[in-house]
Amino acid sequence: MPSPNPERLLEELRLPKPRNSAGRNVPVAVAMGAFLGALVIGSLFLGAWAWYVLVAGAAALGTWEVAQRLRESDWMLPRPVLILGGQSMIWLSWPLGVAGIAVGLLATLMFLLVSRLFLYGANEAPRNWLRDVGVGCFIILWIPLCLAFGASLARMPTPGDVNPVWVIVAFMLCVVANDVGGYIAGVFFGKHPMAPAVSPKKSWEGFAGSVVGGSVTGALTVSLLLGHEWWIGAVLGVGLVICATLGVLVESQFKRELGIKDMSNLLPAHGGLMDRLDGMLPSAMVTWLVLSVLGS
Repeated sequence: MPSPNPERLLEELRLPKPRNSAGRNVPVAVAMGAFLGALVIGSLFLGAWAWYVLVAGAAALGTWEVAQRLRESDWMLPRPVLILGGQSMIWLSWPLGVAGIAVGLLATLMFLLVSRLFLYGANEAPRNWLRDVGVGCFIILWIPLCLAFGASLARMPTPGDVNPVWVIVAFMLCVVANDVGGYIAGVFFGKHPMAPAVSPKKSWEGFAGSVVGGSVTGALTVSLLLGHEWWIGAVLGVGLVICATLGVLVESQFKRELGIKDMSNLLPAHGGLMDRLDGMLPSAMVTWLVLSVLGS
């Protein structure tokens, strides 16, 4: 009788992972989500300045997180320029609106080009300058630019005497509906991967659930909270879902390029901050765009 193979026995005894399992500690994830939600709600009660502080903090942490991961993979980026430049874009949007964002963006890009050029000093030739500047521009457009428009939601014009805080509430509710609808549909019905080479867990069934949740929630919140036509909210919901899905795919490919699972371990059971902001970044921008164009 052949002797048993310990490795084979262990393999046979190993419990299989359930299909469509969430793959994370749900109680801890829910608790952390509740904490983050409390931060958002608290900032809304305190006013526009608190929302700006919250968004600016998220931009700084997210930029640092991504730049740190890149440095671990031998990408050399001037982190102070990225972080401070992002802050300028966000805070200049308070008095100057879109013009302030544009001024901060252009200044940050110029400082990035020059600072990376002389990263090793004036007497040593730069290495991988074009590569690093390219990914630096991507980070600026990806994180602080999108969040600058997200911060601007607190000061955008609204119909009648509607408090701009309800714009943020509508945005957040649509984001939650997108996540919940996509998660439920994906877990219970997900069979057809959307982009398996980029994000194997993202399914078309989950995307359909997000579209339903986002469009219905958008129609209700925009009509009831902001006084706009319901179809504007439906357009907002669908646009938000599309942009959020693209944001998730972009971040998934970014991590795949670096060979990492999470951006960091900053948020227990959630990974890094950017693992939570991935879909919200472009969603904030499309919310500002849709409500500015169709709601004016």
